[in-house]
Amino acid sequence: MIDSLNGEVLSIGLDHAVIECAGVGYRFLAAPPTLGRLTRGEKRRVLTAMVVKDDGVTLYGFSDADARTMFHKLQTVTGLGPKLALACLSVFEPADLAAHIAAEDAKAIQSIPGVGKKMAERIVLELKDKIEAVAPAGGAGAISPAAGGAGLVTEQVIEALVGLGFTERAARPVVEQLVAGAPEETSSSLLRAALSQLGKK
Repeated sequence: MIDSLNGEVLSIGLDHAVIECAGVGYRFLAAPPTLGRLTRGEKRRVLTAMVVKDDGVTLYGFSDADARTMFHKLQTVTGLGPKLALACLSVFEPADLAAHIAAEDAKAIQSIPGVGKKMAERIVLELKDKIEAVAPAGGAGAISPAAGGAGLVTEQVIEALVGLGFTERAARPVVEQLVAGAPEETSSSLLRAALSQLGKK
């Protein structure tokens, strides 16, 4: 079991990154808030979760323990796999998702791509008594313009939307307008707002 990686960041992709540890490059899937904290060529540490299935082994990376804990809890929901769990963390910070679950706000959870009404209700039903307090939103996993520049945040959110199935042509004007109107928002908040607007079109 690989619990964490600590080494040089070799590459960063749309939904993954590669970190070299002791001469071995480990590729892992991650949500935008985690990928946004990585810088190619610099040393970084990420927490990991290994998912073993019949078709192979996949490593998932997280910027903090709260995100990894939420990832595991989401997978206890009937019919919810690791990819959808990661999609949940691409849209919501762990604390925000926990708040929606605790408030039984299934409608908000439906804003996650791939989560329909039945799945959102199932998430609330099966997790509302299991969710514990997590770090407040905007913590270590959140990337703000102050940390990387508004332009960097814009590109991160656009890439995340493309990864979720939207075209860059549709996503870019929406994201740029949101950043212009709220330059201090984190990438996760902007992604959630963009999804809300794009979902209405």
